[in-house]
Amino acid sequence: DVQLVESGGGSVQAGGSLGLSCSGSGHTYNMNRMAWFRQAPGKEREGVASIFLPARITSYADSVKGRFTISHDNAENTVWLQMNSLKPEDTAMYYCAASPSFARLTVPSDFLYWGQGTQVTVS
Repeated sequence: DVQLVESGGGSVQAGGSLGLSCSGSGHTYNMNRMAWFRQAPGKEREGVASIFLPARITSYADSVKGRFTISHDNAENTVWLQMNSLKPEDTAMYYCAASPSFARLTVPSDFLYWGQGTQVTVS
């Protein structure tokens, strides 16, 4: 089993930056892909960024390209999401997710493990 715990959310003004971290424990060495999703009130959960761990290939939603950066540290079993030039529409609960197999950023159900989420508010 894998446990994921997010941290780093908070409130920031538009144009500001925030960094989120997700610490994994358990059988994290089996993970193939990790990702960040977000969900705003009344909206569906959407993929923000993912990283294919064996090759460290990243992918991003169009809405965050050039502003968000996902990275991963094997030794610390941690994945980060650096968010710059934040906009009010980035306001959401942000979730860390992991999958031991192929998983699509556009399909949340592809991911098996999820954290509890951390709130990001941009005003």
